[in-house]
Amino acid sequence: MAQYRSILTIIGITFLFSSFTTNANERPVDERPKEKQSNSQVYIVHCEFPDSEGTSRYQDLDSWYLSFLPATTSDGSREAPRLIYSYRNVLTGFAAKLSPDDLKEMEKKEGFISARPEKQLDLYTTHSLNFLGLHQNMGFWNDSNYGKGVIIGVIDTGIFPDHPSFSDAGMPPPPAKWKGECEFNVTKCNNKLIGARYFQSSGNGSPWDENGHGTHTASTAAGNFVPGANIFGNANGTAAGVAPLAHVAIYKVCSAITCSESDILAAMDMAIEDGVDVLSLSLGGVAYNFYEDVIAVGAFSAMEKGIFVSCAAGNSGPYRFSTSNDAPWILTVGASTIDRKIKATALLGNNEEYDGESAFQPSDFPPTLLPLAYPGSNDSDILAKYCYPTSLNNTNVTGKIVLCEVGITPQVSKGEAVKAAGGAAMIIMNTENLANTTLAEAHVLPVTHVSYADGLKIKEYINSTLIPTATIVFNGTIIGDDRAPVVAGFSSRGPSYTSPGILKPDIIGPGVNILAAWHVSLENNTNTNSNFNMISGTSMSCPHLSGVAALLKSVHPDWSPAAIKSAIMTTADVLNLGLNFIEDETYLPADVFATGAGHVNPSKANDPGLIYGIEPADYVSYLCGLNYTNRQVGILLQRKVNCSEITSILEGQLNYPSFSIKLRADSAAQTYSRNVTNVGQANSTYSVEIVSPPGVDVKVEPTTLVFSEVNQKLSYQVTFTPLPSNPSTGYYQGSLKWISDKHIVRSPIAVRFSFF
Repeated sequence: MAQYRSILTIIGITFLFSSFTTNANERPVDERPKEKQSNSQVYIVHCEFPDSEGTSRYQDLDSWYLSFLPATTSDGSREAPRLIYSYRNVLTGFAAKLSPDDLKEMEKKEGFISARPEKQLDLYTTHSLNFLGLHQNMGFWNDSNYGKGVIIGVIDTGIFPDHPSFSDAGMPPPPAKWKGECEFNVTKCNNKLIGARYFQSSGNGSPWDENGHGTHTASTAAGNFVPGANIFGNANGTAAGVAPLAHVAIYKVCSAITCSESDILAAMDMAIEDGVDVLSLSLGGVAYNFYEDVIAVGAFSAMEKGIFVSCAAGNSGPYRFSTSNDAPWILTVGASTIDRKIKATALLGNNEEYDGESAFQPSDFPPTLLPLAYPGSNDSDILAKYCYPTSLNNTNVTGKIVLCEVGITPQVSKGEAVKAAGGAAMIIMNTENLANTTLAEAHVLPVTHVSYADGLKIKEYINSTLIPTATIVFNGTIIGDDRAPVVAGFSSRGPSYTSPGILKPDIIGPGVNILAAWHVSLENNTNTNSNFNMISGTSMSCPHLSGVAALLKSVHPDWSPAAIKSAIMTTADVLNLGLNFIEDETYLPADVFATGAGHVNPSKANDPGLIYGIEPADYVSYLCGLNYTNRQVGILLQRKVNCSEITSILEGQLNYPSFSIKLRADSAAQTYSRNVTNVGQANSTYSVEIVSPPGVDVKVEPTTLVFSEVNQKLSYQVTFTPLPSNPSTGYYQGSLKWISDKHIVRSPIAVRFSFF
């Protein structure tokens, strides 16, 4: 592994619905000789650039950073401090392994600002492309040349380079600006996979993917065309990434379980150095102040250099204030369904039928009714309802269909436990929070995953009869669900905890039951296998939007990251295929804290009419307006800042393509300005259309925007006034549209009423 790395960010990786548990009684005994325990840990250290005198003393940043490390003690009483990463693009500082005594000595050094222990963060397709309106040899895909010439950097668990999704058939060489490297032990890179790097905590000393997550996300963003892709014969078709002719560079920062901040920052730093155009991070953690969030810090540097950053919103829905990666210079992506289901129906002995899903659909499963068991009836074992392996030891499930509930262990693991206990098949029922979000997964035995409401009905049936029975009828791939897209129950929701005046998430995209490349060949008891897998999460929706950004970058190379984000947001769909408002997991209309601006529509984003631009300097005024200290703002900017010399702005004043306003019943009117740039026809006129949130009067001045040339900028003001009949508390929504004869430019409005 190369010794030099740059940018650091901590991100832990947790797969959707996965739960890693440890039983202390089951740990193996460590027979190795005991070594002296170290109290050192990795810290991320912020420091100031040396002055001119210091610059002459230290020839490069590495020697400057090394000067902060205390000398080792002569008696060897503590572990020597160790420099791990020197950051050059995303942070003025470094990562080092330090003891508490080392830290005390370092704090006395001139130029030292702060140090904190690094955190660990979580990891958060055949038909999905057609669902997005992308078709070969026509439309936006053809117009954008499939993303040719654009480089997508994927920061994840690595990659399986031999997968056909990463073939370079039809691919041009990488652009001349590319500076990256391939760190496989053997030559695995090509004109598709142009770079592969790994970082110290990520695994076995190679960019190789031992987890599958990185392979899946990379192929979703930019996998090449692979005909005949399927999972055990289902969802058959030609697989491709959203930008199939874009180049891919992989940065392995995550092990099978977690990702460290220092590695993430280093990867982002290196990706900027290498020359990527788009960064895709399906990772995240708890929302922090932006100056404490390594992804936000690294993304700010990337944005300043014209690199678009797309991140997963997180899998902590449907709870409010659960979004991560919510800095305004990041595109924050939530997850939704597509109109394809891999249908499996639970048929009960009372002739009731309940539709669910499963990616494994055996053709030889008998239609005869089998005994139906619910281990959760065992009140003495609270884990039994989750089909935890040890909980099935004293339960007779041999030859039966077993009802299991979502939770504690991954769904596939539940099936493994049921199979090991002699069960014939399994029905999985959702939690109340996940409601109707069902998953089609690669199970090891016949399964159907049903909704929470249907699971309750199945429980009622079990309790109503002495000998409950059931079978599972497998219906294969069904396309045409006119409810799609539906917001996934797990998709994290706003408002933003860090900056509630910025509406998050920004957008939703396909993230449920997404078929993409996998790092191993999946096998099950039918001796069939697949080198594609179907998984779910905002980890899957994020690379869809990374690919869309690459397509837009290919067509509009002069567009800034803010312009690309604006085009994506203002053209988003708010109606489903049935022409009703997009619903959430409960099949009720979803609110803006679930959908953001709406569901991505790539073709419309290519011709948005107007865009909301944001310059890097605008973010400085915004950050000072958050009441960050000069030093805290300086961490993001990597230079000294004096907010008293800068015109600060309120969050709502940032030229964002959406509005998130907090009002009190007795508060005065709030007025914010926006400016838009004409990227449509030279001579065009837009008229405003307002849908005011309940309890608010929304006025716009002027009500008409008249453009006479391309790239012309015009401004308008929006005033939000609480009405006498306004509610005292709660969240409400509306919209503001600029409409011409060819374009609709829509901005969602969220209003929160509160007592204080």
